[in-house]
Amino acid sequence: MKVAVEDGALHILREGTAKKFVAAVQQITFSGDHAAETGQPVFYVTERCVPQRTPVGVELIEVAPGIDIDRDILEQMDFTPVIRNVRTMDARIFREGPMGLDHMLLSRNLADRISYDAERNMLFVNLEGFDVKTIEDVDLVRREVERACRAVGKPVANYDGFHLEPVVSDTYFSMIAYLEQRYYSSASRYTTSAFMRLKLGEGLAERAIVVAIQPAHFRAEDLTGQAGAIDNGTR
Repeated sequence: MKVAVEDGALHILREGTAKKFVAAVQQITFSGDHAAETGQPVFYVTERCVPQRTPVGVELIEVAPGIDIDRDILEQMDFTPVIRNVRTMDARIFREGPMGLDHMLLSRNLADRISYDAERNMLFVNLEGFDVKTIEDVDLVRREVERACRAVGKPVANYDGFHLEPVVSDTYFSMIAYLEQRYYSSASRYTTSAFMRLKLGEGLAERAIVVAIQPAHFRAEDLTGQAGAIDNGTR
């Protein structure tokens, strides 16, 4: 088989001699029937389409741009799949350049790092192990924290293992200043890294932000004793 990706579409230049979807096989190493009965998600990802094993059988759910379903898929199968709502594969797969998957995955990951303690009226932002490499990453942090801030109070941020690329540090600190002036009544930031405490302190002080950066690990239940660093007011 020979394929080519041109103009954002997949082209089958020469078909292969072996079919991927056949009526019978010599040996069964994975049972699709059992997977369907137990609710296990099963996808068969090929260069031209994505079928999924569902309770009603093998269902065609995605097709690559440029692929003809009858010619390039059905004629190459020994059986007919279920065809109901077929969508086109993500167009980014067939374009030059990065797909931006890191940004998409970071967006989901960051939302899971933000939580709100209603009893203490505190917003917890866990940035441990989080990397900020680009302007888009800075905007992602701003967007997710701002979304949470519209509904809640002040933040407590954990910066352990946090990495900030120097090229975007000025933009990042300006973003923090924007959030602090717009939403926070107070904020505490924690990190065991002396270097990160220094960078955060310098970056925020330059923007007239009152800096409260604690040098130790913390647990949520420990924060009740930090009245000097965290107040109970909100804007």
